[in-house]
Amino acid sequence: MTSSRGVGIRGAGDRSAGDRSAGDRGAGDPPVIRVEGLTKRYGRRTAVDDLSFTVRSGRVTGFFGPNGAGKTTALKAVVGLARPTAGGAFLRGTPVTAVRPDARLLGVHIEPCGAHPGRTGRAHLRSLAALAGLPRRRVGEVLELVGLEEAARRRVGKYSLGMRQRLGLAAALLGDPEILVLDEPVNGLDPQGIRWLRTLVRERAAHGGTVLLSSHMLGEAAQTVDDVVVIDRGRLVHAGAIRDLERSGESAVAVRTAETGRLSALVAAAGGRTKAAGGGGLLVEGLDAAEVARLAHREGVLLEEIVERTASLEDAFFGLTGGADR
Repeated sequence: MTSSRGVGIRGAGDRSAGDRSAGDRGAGDPPVIRVEGLTKRYGRRTAVDDLSFTVRSGRVTGFFGPNGAGKTTALKAVVGLARPTAGGAFLRGTPVTAVRPDARLLGVHIEPCGAHPGRTGRAHLRSLAALAGLPRRRVGEVLELVGLEEAARRRVGKYSLGMRQRLGLAAALLGDPEILVLDEPVNGLDPQGIRWLRTLVRERAAHGGTVLLSSHMLGEAAQTVDDVVVIDRGRLVHAGAIRDLERSGESAVAVRTAETGRLSALVAAAGGRTKAAGGGGLLVEGLDAAEVARLAHREGVLLEEIVERTASLEDAFFGLTGGADR
């Protein structure tokens, strides 16, 4: 099994996507993907460390983490492209190591797209469809779906990064799979392509499908995902609904004053915290804007500017992972 080949896996006795309606995929269903104690080591380096999480049907789950956090390694283990050192992953209760390929259940796009640069995009997809036992007409359907009809006869070596990304997505979609696992799928896509991908994954979830995707574009992901799994240095730091992660970031008050030292002392005495901001200002945490304004007024500190800054998904992410994306 190789990356971005539209492969899938299904355990014995499992039903295909067409056998289950969206209404069957309720919150009471067991998780579609279950990861338990997943550990992957390369020599002395531990890329993934005792990682456990679940992914539900009818949801888009975002898989976040700084560079080097172990996201791609974990996704490869989830889909059977990497053998764990310990623990493992299950699809609908079946260990990944005990299942057979089936592109109708699981579609995978993990960079690169896997196509030989001398082959055309259409020829690449036709070979994958033949290996998966899928009808040739499906190739034309996915080329249209990802917007590569006009480029289908061109050699992949002449494709741009965005076109190769679309080809990898086309491969993952060949079997119209119930589950999609996508590693950084927006890389190289233009704004129109990002919007198209967002619509695609949302529609699949709305029809009962399951999508697990990693991304560095947190602002875009906030418009796309329902649940999030955040890892750092190979370990789980957060899992849950994205709205809960967004709420976990603490708001701050941006203040500009000539008396920063005095205001910092007053804020600390009132139970808040301050840190330096650009342009000689302060960021106040632990107090809201009204409390800061009242405190400054009472103590005669002149505020030149005061703005309440709402916590963002990025703020929450950086708080969990200890700083800016590495």
